[in-house]
Amino acid sequence: MLSLHAAKRPVPNKTGKRKPSANAPAQSSARIGLAIAGGGPIGAMYELGALRALDEALDGIDLTRMDCYVGVSSGAFLAAGLVNRMSSAEMCRIFITGDSDDVRFRPETFLRPAVFEYMRRASALPRLTLEWWSSLLSPRDSRLSDLMVRFGSLVPTGLFDNSEVERFLREIFSRRGRSNDFRQLERELYVVAVDLDSGEAVRFGAGDWKDIPISKAVQASAALPGLYPPVEVRGRHYVDGALRRTMHASVLLERGIDLLIGINPLVPFDSTKVDSDAGHRGGVDPHRIWQGGLPAVMSQTFRTLLQSRMQVGLAKYAQQYPDIDQLIFEPNSNDGEMFFTNAFSFSNRRRVCQLGYRNTLQDLRNRAEALGPVLAAHGIRVREDVLNDRHRTVLSGLGEAPPRSTETTARLRRALDETEHLIRRRKQS
Repeated sequence: MLSLHAAKRPVPNKTGKRKPSANAPAQSSARIGLAIAGGGPIGAMYELGALRALDEALDGIDLTRMDCYVGVSSGAFLAAGLVNRMSSAEMCRIFITGDSDDVRFRPETFLRPAVFEYMRRASALPRLTLEWWSSLLSPRDSRLSDLMVRFGSLVPTGLFDNSEVERFLREIFSRRGRSNDFRQLERELYVVAVDLDSGEAVRFGAGDWKDIPISKAVQASAALPGLYPPVEVRGRHYVDGALRRTMHASVLLERGIDLLIGINPLVPFDSTKVDSDAGHRGGVDPHRIWQGGLPAVMSQTFRTLLQSRMQVGLAKYAQQYPDIDQLIFEPNSNDGEMFFTNAFSFSNRRRVCQLGYRNTLQDLRNRAEALGPVLAAHGIRVREDVLNDRHRTVLSGLGEAPPRSTETTARLRRALDETEHLIRRRKQS
């Protein structure tokens, strides 16, 4: 599902001239921003498929050379990878095919039990038990509600340990010419997390937060309460950035961009639009979400809150930034496959990635007539050969796995790619 807001009036570029019309020569100075929301591991795989579709279907855009990026939760890793010149094809090799010559992905890294958190909480049990026995002598303190509050502190703040996630990201961003330092990036990157003690959003990569390692910022932004424990940074504790806003697109809109491209993998499931003969998944009737129990109800509630909040934000942005084109890609609301897939089921990552790829190409195909002039204003053209290939998959354009390379050859390849890019830019100007 594609939400399109076309700019109401042309915008002056850096030279003070107006944007050209759709029939004019392509403009090369347009500033483009990419916003990637969160959605857990499976949501990230959907977003990766969507990014791969945009990479292949849009000519005149390089996802690794956008002007600015903002990432929230699992989307923060994808944004950090792109700004570090890790292409969508390379990330597909890491997470989907497993034949990357650089990174070996192990799902268990993201699902490691938070043993130390369990032990730390359990260590308080003797003290709380003693206090509870003492409270029995005072009737006013022996109420059931007080008992639940007292022993509630024994419940871990997260099921899984995210310290290994930070180490995994730190290793990736510290080799082959990549950087784990916001200050050394060639493009702007913002990773959003929420201060647990104040409820305020923090933009890592901006202002006084530029010195925080990117891996630590992503770890904090992806610390969904209940699944991962809060992440301590400078003596404060931070959790998932989606708790404040779904996509934090305003971070980029404030930067004076001309085109916003956003991806949000979580939308509420509309069972009323599902065919009556649709099969059940896991014994759950897609028309009766409550049969899925608390996880299904909580998922639907969470998705509904996130999307309704984002729709309100986008409507406000359309009024506040009428001169910026905005494209937001999301799953279809009747897609039960996306809704009923276990959010932490890495075994389904290829299927979900293909779903994101297929849906995005379909959105581009369905809205091609309206998109053409909007994209042309920014020097972007839709590749009809890609859209017309109905048998295309997310792996079709990957080709054969690249040969194994050393740190030195990888840096040399990166330098040659940068030189080629500069030469191409000079010819275009």
